[in-house]
Amino acid sequence: MPPTFETAFARCPLVAILRGIRPEEAVAIGSALVEAGFTLIEVPLNSPEPLDSIGRLAAAFAEQAVVGAGTVVRPAEVAAVHARGARLIVSPHCDPAVIAAARRRRMTVVPGAFTPTETFAALAAGADAVKLFPAEVLTPTGVKAMTAVLPPGTRLLPVGGIEAGNIAAYRRAGAAGFGLGSSLYRPGDTPETVARKARDLLAAWGAA
Repeated sequence: MPPTFETAFARCPLVAILRGIRPEEAVAIGSALVEAGFTLIEVPLNSPEPLDSIGRLAAAFAEQAVVGAGTVVRPAEVAAVHARGARLIVSPHCDPAVIAAARRRRMTVVPGAFTPTETFAALAAGADAVKLFPAEVLTPTGVKAMTAVLPPGTRLLPVGGIEAGNIAAYRRAGAAGFGLGSSLYRPGDTPETVARKARDLLAAWGAA
């Protein structure tokens, strides 16, 4: 049975962001991630032929991971990625129309926010979790301050500048998980390179 977002997040709350990946390498990179223990995979829509990559990943790993799209900024994009088998929508901002489009299709939606005002708005619109972006500007101190006023159980996922060396600080501040971009995958990385990075990041999460 395909994992739900809840079960995938419980197993590994780290979202692999494959910005710049090409369709012909998607399955090999996805395999390296799944074998390492990742259960959440995102292909940003500003990647080359992203719908093709999403479709290939969703088909190849339907039983092991929740595959979705990132950098989703318009409701029409939600429909397009849903048609390719995506079950996760991640946005860099908070747009109630995008959130509503995802909810109508019973997709998990993680909009972006930077302030408590934006985070509360995202939750009110139906967000399942909130992407804190850019995390390198917000810092762990900012994350801790936000958790003090947000509803208990709010899942905050810092994204931007997250690496093995700062995962522990953000987790202590209240982060429930992370989106991992260039620290996990850069265009041109081999599956072996991605597997090594994945192991290092998972070890940092486990030790945090």
